[in-house]
Amino acid sequence: MVHFVGAGSGAVDLITVRGAKLLEQADVIIYAGSLVNPDLLKYAKEGCEIHNSAYMTLDEVITEIEKAENAGKMTVRLHTGDPCVYGAIKEQMDRLTPMGIEFDVVPGVSSFCGAASALKAEYTLPNVSQSVIITRMAGRTPVPEKENIRAMASHQCSMVIFLSTGLLEELSSELIAGGYSPDTKAALVYKATWPDEKVCRCTVGTLAQTAKENNITKTALTVVGEFLGDDYDLSKLYDPTFETEFRKASK
Repeated sequence: MVHFVGAGSGAVDLITVRGAKLLEQADVIIYAGSLVNPDLLKYAKEGCEIHNSAYMTLDEVITEIEKAENAGKMTVRLHTGDPCVYGAIKEQMDRLTPMGIEFDVVPGVSSFCGAASALKAEYTLPNVSQSVIITRMAGRTPVPEKENIRAMASHQCSMVIFLSTGLLEELSSELIAGGYSPDTKAALVYKATWPDEKVCRCTVGTLAQTAKENNITKTALTVVGEFLGDDYDLSKLYDPTFETEFRKASK
């Protein structure tokens, strides 16, 4: 059996209870060493075989899983955050299925949630934004043309931009071309929920400058939108004049 486990956004105690238990039981752990907190490997039992997938190809990962299955061992494939966001798990599962290897997926706390907690922010504020776009800049790996940053920015909703810290000048230009003003609120969240977390508030127009001033070159999320401000409407959920299934409206 293979368990794809979300490691959480960085802090060791943000892994799920289920994920931690599976790490303790695993005979083999293949972890995404470029981003997963290595302290999570302290959950591993004595004798557990550990592989860092940062140095491995897809074929090598599958080979190790197959070896473990043939030996009757249980594998945890440990991915950063929640594996459904930029986890590249689909291609692994599609290789395992025809091999008859069973697997499941254990969700985790994504770094976009960790970034919001670091910012003490809510992405979905009434009359500001009710949608969140999770995306990234095209770089060495492409993005579908219909999902380019300029097109995404035209929606003017809350945006969380992954894997783009080295492209901030281009990112600013594309966000502005898409409709955000240069003074739109933004922030860089470096290593959200890790011990060395850093939050740098800025604007769309000063993203690259802010990163340079704070020596941020990688492992950061860019967040953009007016949800970072203080102007919003109160939720209807707790409005005394708004009737719900559980509460009568007051007159």
